[in-house]
Amino acid sequence: MNIHRYINNKGVLAVWLLLFTVATTPNLYAQEPEQGDEIDFLLDELFFNDQQFLDDILNSFDKYDFLYTNVSLNSHTYFTGRESAVDQFNIVPQLSYYSSSGFNMSISGIFYESFVPHWDYTNVSVGYYKTIGKKKHVTFNTGYTRYFYANDWDTFTNSLDLTLGLRNKKRNLGTKLTASYLFGTDQAFQLVSRTYVSATLTKQKNFVLRLRPQLNFVIAQQTIALEQLNTQGNEPTTEFIYDDIFDLLNTQLNIPLALATKSWDFELGYNINFPSPVASEPSLKTTGFFNFSVGYLIDLNKK
Repeated sequence: MNIHRYINNKGVLAVWLLLFTVATTPNLYAQEPEQGDEIDFLLDELFFNDQQFLDDILNSFDKYDFLYTNVSLNSHTYFTGRESAVDQFNIVPQLSYYSSSGFNMSISGIFYESFVPHWDYTNVSVGYYKTIGKKKHVTFNTGYTRYFYANDWDTFTNSLDLTLGLRNKKRNLGTKLTASYLFGTDQAFQLVSRTYVSATLTKQKNFVLRLRPQLNFVIAQQTIALEQLNTQGNEPTTEFIYDDIFDLLNTQLNIPLALATKSWDFELGYNINFPSPVASEPSLKTTGFFNFSVGYLIDLNKK
């Protein structure tokens, strides 16, 4: 009797669906120079779903409504840090709306250089953001995402997400934990931990330059199949015994450098993946890629 294991790749793909914006979404730093931190903080929080600093906006303005659009380019495509059979870049466009009521929504998708069809899927998200406590060092964001796939894939078409964040008084150091439940014809869970440090390199009247390294951990549910070869009887038969595991899949270091003017922002970053093998996966190589993004903010309240 021979037994070996393999990993069901649909779990890896599902994690990628929720994470591609994390690695590619830029940080917006300013609409007006004196309001740069507030806008930047809000977008960091809402884009990372995960998605750090909404209370700065709430403390500065009685009401705000704005649109933010951006396009991001990744030099290579990896799935939870793992190499794929195709070496290709991907492009992620996104359009989002944010309100001082806490309501936010966005629509985004992903374009692959070599996959057919190139436009893989579109997602639509709605969410609600809130700070906790008088000092507002604790935040949470809850949301729902619907996925629409070009190939009618229906394994994971929905996601419910809850993010809890904690930051220091100066808001230049913080950590967040996002729990997600994916469901469709199948279901899975994942946890994403993100710790960041923010450093302002220079801040002038018309622009600001920042460095904000992040360390991310991805823990997700995987389906492991035990393939059992039964040699009893006249003909060998194969039986599968399935088991679910919940394990660390990838650790990522993201080093982004961002430049922003009054309404535009540009980010160039380098990302290093340290994928963790699970079950009988062989040793995995460290992978890396560059990301570049351009964003623009539209103040809907501006007369």
